[in-house]
Amino acid sequence: MAKAKKETKSEQDFLKYIRWFWICFAGGLVTLLLLFLMASWGIFGEMPDHTVLENPKTNLATEIISSDGQTLGKFYFNDNRTPVSYDELPQHLVNALVATEDARFYEHSGVDARGTLRAAVKLGRGGGASTISQQLAKQLFHGEGSKNIIERVLQKLKEWVIAIRLERQYTKEEIMAQYFNIYDFGNNADGIRSASRIYFNKEPKELELKESAMLVGMFKNSSLYNPRRNPVGVKNRRNVVLAQMYKYDYIDEKLKDSLQQTELDLDYSPESHREGIATYFRGYLDGFMKDWIKDNPKPDGSKWNLYNDGLKIYTTIDSRMQKHAEDAVQQHMPRLQAEFFNQNTPKRNPTAPFLELDQSEIDALMRRGMRQSERWRHMKYDLKKSNKEIEESFQKPIPMTVFVWEDGKPSEVDTIMKPMDSMRYYKSFLRTGMMSMNPQTGHVKAWVGGMNYRHFQYDMVKQGKRQVGSTFKPFVYASAIDQLHYSPCDEFPDTPYCIEANKYGNPEEWCPKNSGGEDDYGGTRTLKNALANSVNTITARLIDKVGPQTVADLVKKIGVTSEVLPVPAIALGVPEISVYEMVGAYSTFANKGVYTKPVMVTSIEDKNGTILYQFKPESKDVLSEEAAYVTVKLMEGVTQSGSGARLRGSGRDKYRADYREVVTGYPYEFTNPIAGKTGTTQNQSDGWFMGMVPNLVTGVWVGAEDRAAHFKTITYGQGASMALPIWGIYMKSCYADEALNISKADFEAPEELTINVDCSVVEEDASQVQTEEKLPEELEF
Repeated sequence: MAKAKKETKSEQDFLKYIRWFWICFAGGLVTLLLLFLMASWGIFGEMPDHTVLENPKTNLATEIISSDGQTLGKFYFNDNRTPVSYDELPQHLVNALVATEDARFYEHSGVDARGTLRAAVKLGRGGGASTISQQLAKQLFHGEGSKNIIERVLQKLKEWVIAIRLERQYTKEEIMAQYFNIYDFGNNADGIRSASRIYFNKEPKELELKESAMLVGMFKNSSLYNPRRNPVGVKNRRNVVLAQMYKYDYIDEKLKDSLQQTELDLDYSPESHREGIATYFRGYLDGFMKDWIKDNPKPDGSKWNLYNDGLKIYTTIDSRMQKHAEDAVQQHMPRLQAEFFNQNTPKRNPTAPFLELDQSEIDALMRRGMRQSERWRHMKYDLKKSNKEIEESFQKPIPMTVFVWEDGKPSEVDTIMKPMDSMRYYKSFLRTGMMSMNPQTGHVKAWVGGMNYRHFQYDMVKQGKRQVGSTFKPFVYASAIDQLHYSPCDEFPDTPYCIEANKYGNPEEWCPKNSGGEDDYGGTRTLKNALANSVNTITARLIDKVGPQTVADLVKKIGVTSEVLPVPAIALGVPEISVYEMVGAYSTFANKGVYTKPVMVTSIEDKNGTILYQFKPESKDVLSEEAAYVTVKLMEGVTQSGSGARLRGSGRDKYRADYREVVTGYPYEFTNPIAGKTGTTQNQSDGWFMGMVPNLVTGVWVGAEDRAAHFKTITYGQGASMALPIWGIYMKSCYADEALNISKADFEAPEELTINVDCSVVEEDASQVQTEEKLPEELEF
C-alpha cells in the first residue's frame, strides 16, 4: 500500500515537472514573440519603416567617368562607396561569402534557427549565428553592438526583425549585393568595388578566386585583417575561406591546396583626391561641380552633396590618352630637371636657382613667396599668430616630406628642413602644363596640370597664365591673311623694322630685333619661312599692317579671356595666357575657322541614372575657312624646316648624346602632316609648343614658378627643348594606340582656295640660319 502511494506521488511529481516545462516553454515562446512584437513596434528604439527599407540611406561617392567608360576618380569625404549590382559580382566571390559567413543563406528567411540554437547551446564558442541578412541589418541600421548584455540582446532582437523584413523586401541576390556594397574594407575601400580597385586594381568582375577569398576573409574584421599591415594574418584568413569553400564543395581539394600556397599578390592602388589618374583635372572638376550645385538644386529645393549623393559625372577625358600624357611628362621632366640641377650647382650659380638677381631681389622674392604660402595663411588666420612669429617659424628646421625625382619617377623623401629652405628648394623645380583637345567637338581628351598633385597643386592648365612667346605669332599671321589675303609664299624684306612712337598708343618707338642680333638680317623671306624661324621683324611688319587692335579682337573671338592689350608688343608674345585658352584658340585653325569652346563634362546623373545636366556645344565662326587653312599651312612649315623640325627623324645624328638624352624620345620620326609653333620667352623663362593634327590639338608649357629661375642658354631653355619633347612622346604613344584613331591625314583644304599655299617655286633654303630659337653650332640641323 505504501509502495503504491509512493509510486503515485512520483508520477504526480513527474507530471508536475512536465506541466511546468510546457508552461515555461510556452511562456518563453510568448515572451519571445512579445519581445519580437515590441521590437517591431519600436519600443526598444526606432525601427526603419517600409520606405526606409526600400531606400536605405548610405553615403555614396560621386564617380568621375572617362569618355571610354573608365573611372578616373571619385569625390567623397568618409565613404568611398560606389555600388554594383549582383550581376557585376563573380560567382566565386558569392560562393566564398556563403561558404564562410552563412552556409544556409538560400534556405532561411533572415534568421537561421539551427545556427541560433547552436550558438545558444555552445555560448557562441562554435561560431556566431548571424546570417548575411542580419549582418546587413546591423551595417545599415544600428552599427556596432553594445558592451551591455541587455542592450546587446535588444539589438539582436532588432537585428532579427530587420533581417526578416529585408528578406521580404529584397531577393537573395539583392541582399547579397547590398552586403558587399555596404562593407568597409579599410584604406578608403568602402564596398566591394572600391576594395577590388584599391587592393587589386580591378573591377569586381575581374577578380580571381584567391582574390575573392582574401576580400571575403576581411569580413571577419577588416581592421585586424588589413593586407597592408597584416599580410600574414590576411593570408591565413584567406586560406580559411578557401578551406570553407572546399568544405561546401565549391572547389576541389587540389585547387584549394594550390591556392593556399600562393601569395596575396596585391596591386595596391589607393583612391584619394591627390593620387591616381587625372588629379589636376579632378581638381578643376571639383570647382566646376561646386558652381553647378549652387545653380542646380534638387527637386525639393535642397542642395546636392558632391561627396555623399552618388552622382555620376561623365567627362570628355579619355583615360588612355590621359595616361599617355602623364607618361610623357614623367619621361621628359626628370631628365630636363636633372640638367637644370646640373647647371645650377652652387659652384656654377651661387644664386641658384635664380639668375640675374642680386641678394636683395632674391630676399624680396622669397618674402613675397612666404606671405603667399599656405603655411602663412594657416598661421595668420587659423592660429592667429603675429607676423614676427610666423617669420621666425620659417627659419626653424622641422620634419617634412619633400618631392624628388627618383629613377625617373616621382617620389618622396623624409627630411628635416627650414620651411624657408623648402620654399627655395621647390622654386628650383620646373613645372609643366599640358592639354589635348579634339578641335571639331571641343572635347578635352587629356589634362596634365603639373608633375605631382600632392606637392604641386597649382594647376598650370587653367589657373596658371604665362607669357606665350612666339606661339602668339600665328594670331598675327592669321589676321594678316584674313584681312589682307596674304599667301604663305609672299616675300618680305628681312631687315630691321620700327613702329614709330604714339602710333598705337606706344610712348616710344618700338624696334624689335631678331634673336641672332645685328647679323641676323639680310635678303627676303616668305611668310612661311618667317613663321617657321620666328623672325621678329617680319611679325612686326604684319602687326603694323593690320593694327594691334585687329589682332587683339581676333584673339578674344577665339576664346582668350586673358587681357591682351592692343599694343605692338603683343606680336612677340608678351600677353600672359593659359594653356587652356591657347589650345582652344589654336583649335579654331584646325576646325576651319570655327571656334568651339572646350568641353570637359558631357552629362551629370544622379544615383538612379536620371540625367541632371547635359552640355550644349558652344561654337561660332571667327575666321574664313580659307584663312584658317592657310594659317595651318604656314604652321606646317614650323615642323618641316623650322624650330619644330626635330619632330622629323632624318639627319639628326649630329646632336650631342647628352642633348638627345634630355630631349627624350628624339628622334621622333613623324612623317605625317603636323602644324605647330614653338615659343620661348625672354631669358628662356617659358618654353611652349603648340602642335596640331586634323583631329587633335595639344599645347604644352614648361617653366619654373618664378621667371628668375630658368636655363642660362637657349640650348635647353627654348620651347623646342623644354616643351616639344612632351608633345612628341605623347603623340608617339597616341599613334601606337590605334584604337584612339588619331589622324595622320592632311588638313582638309577648302573647296575654293584662292590663296596660293604651294611655295615650291620660292621654297626657303633649308640651310638658312634659324633666328629666335637658334641652336649652338654643334646642335644645328
